[in-house]
Parts: sequence; structure tokens; C-alpha cells
Amino acid sequence: MLRMSKLADYAFIILTQMAQETGQTWPASVLAQETTLPLPTVAKLMKLLARSSIVTAQRGASGGYSLMRDPQTISIADIIEAVDGPISLTECAGKALGKPHCDCAVSKCPTKESWGRVNQAIRRSLEIVFLSDLIVTETAAG
Repeated sequence: MLRMSKLADYAFIILTQMAQETGQTWPASVLAQETTLPLPTVAKLMKLLARSSIVTAQRGASGGYSLMRDPQTISIADIIEAVDGPISLTECAGKALGKPHCDCAVSKCPTKESWGRVNQAIRRSLEIVFLSDLIVTETAAG
């Protein structure tokens, strides 16, 4: 089964909340309250997302986080990689993950270098779906 981490799932919850009101600065405490996620989890995710240039942090009394880019330009792949690292089905990603070769302990595996193509195809599929695509409007929900 292909599944992203629970932390990445929480990142989508936070980012879709932020994307519904772009241009707003969101304190981590408000994001935690609005999403019902624990504040330490929100704070950890916001640091990861800031490091990946998905959100920007503003310090001070009126500080918080805001989206650094338009939701139509933040891909699902960007978000998953910000939280979970490179998208890969197997450890046998080889050159697709910037490695010179597969790190697999099985020396005679006929597929070990081929998994890179599969991982790239999955990543490409996730690059064409954007944060804006996840926002449910009242007309779409009804």
C-alpha cells in the first residue's frame, strides 16, 4: 500500500486551512485551534514547510505563518517532500533520489535500477495536482 505519513497528512490539513484565506498571517496557535491538531505538531510542521519555502514565518506580536506561493503553484509533491523527504516506493530508487546506485543489499536483483522510473512517474503525477485542488468550496461540496 502506498501511503504518506500522518505528519504529511496533517500538513495538508493545515495548508488547506491557510489556502482558504490566502494573504492572512496565521499564528501556530490559531492553526492548531482551527484544525484541532496539537500545537507542538503544528509548530513542527510549520518549521518544515518554512524550510521548503512553502510558508514564510513572521516574528513578533502580530507574527505567524503565511503561504509563500499561490495555492495553485504548490504541488502535492512539494508538500509531501517537505515533510517526508523524497517520494519513493522502495529503497531501490537509485539515481532518481540522487544516489549513484541502489543501496539494496540484494546484489542480483534484476529490478533494482528500474524502480527509479516508477518513483519518477509517481512524482510526476503528484506534481500536476495542487494545493488549490484540495480546497472544497461550498458549491463543490453541495
